[in-house]
Amino acid sequence: MNTKTYNGWTNYETWLVKLWIDNDEGSQNYWQDRTREVYEAALPDKTFTQSERAALDLMDELKNEHEQIAETAGVPNTGFVADLFNAAMSEVNWHEIAVSLIEDNVDETDLVAV
Repeated sequence: MNTKTYNGWTNYETWLVKLWIDNDEGSQNYWQDRTREVYEAALPDKTFTQSERAALDLMDELKNEHEQIAETAGVPNTGFVADLFNAAMSEVNWHEIAVSLIEDNVDETDLVAV
């Protein structure tokens, strides 16, 4: 199997999205706050811990938010550019980014599960 990791991340696409999240102050502050909010709202159950549930919820939010950014930026829905963009976005490991955000921004010992 050919592994294509990049700078410790699953791949270049995942690393690039996380880089943009971290290197823009507004984006970084937004995702720090959202990560804490999503974690605090996450309810553990028989299948998932609070952290696991939060990662799944945050993963969906990250993906949806970045799709909205693309739409707002005018990325076309069809054609070569759309195909290329969608191919790159399909490679992003949203779960890996979500887990990283939780690890970096949530001190689980200070939070009480709801």
